[in-house]
Amino acid sequence: MVKRFRPGSREQGEREWRALGLLDTYAPGLAPVPERAELEAVEATVVMSRLPGEPLRGQLLADRQLAALAATLGELYAAVPPDVLSEVPIRPGQQHQLVAQIHAWTPEARPRVGVRVGEAMDRGLEWLARSGMDGPVRPDVVPVFGPGDGNLANYLWDGSRVRIVDFEESGRSDRAFELAEITEHVASWVEHPLDVAAFLAEFDLDPVERTRLPECRRLLALVWLFLLSFDDPENPRNPPGTAERQAARLSRLLS
Repeated sequence: MVKRFRPGSREQGEREWRALGLLDTYAPGLAPVPERAELEAVEATVVMSRLPGEPLRGQLLADRQLAALAATLGELYAAVPPDVLSEVPIRPGQQHQLVAQIHAWTPEARPRVGVRVGEAMDRGLEWLARSGMDGPVRPDVVPVFGPGDGNLANYLWDGSRVRIVDFEESGRSDRAFELAEITEHVASWVEHPLDVAAFLAEFDLDPVERTRLPECRRLLALVWLFLLSFDDPENPRNPPGTAERQAARLSRLLS
């Protein structure tokens, strides 16, 4: 399988290649096997093996699939040894970057949305102002290797196991943030909603992670509210009313 990156996206190719190499070493079978890469080309390419299975996105996940997804993520998060992980760059799109992006979006997004979405945005922005999420991650949060993308389309079910593709946003992260990436991604609820409570119950989070997870979920939910508010009504990527549904989701998380 050949993955090509747009011109100017060399860093994405580098992250993909690094991730495939790390997982081939420390968690073989979890992700495609890296074969070769051309990262200096105008369009960087990464060549890898092809994995079997069907994407989990759009499926109503049975208990067996949910447990398999959690097991795969648990293996992934624990795969890279701490001394090796310390040399891996922090993944893009971390919390302070998302906060800055929300502030950049607000002047354009807020005037164009309807009442329900606007009210949820305002509540989210009020929470954000007092959340402390614009600062660095607390030093007592245990780092893990994270794929950096919560889209269930990147998780392939072969009937017995879940494997992962797409690591162009990967890097050093933490479990709470990565789990929030999955639970709050539009792919986890727009069709067949993920059973979030059952999914999160599969993870034995420490007290710091349990405190951090709701905050990460609120932040990611607010990001998705802004993203969905920019959906072009003439060429929508999601069903009508998705932004309003997301406004309700965010409101519940803020309650």
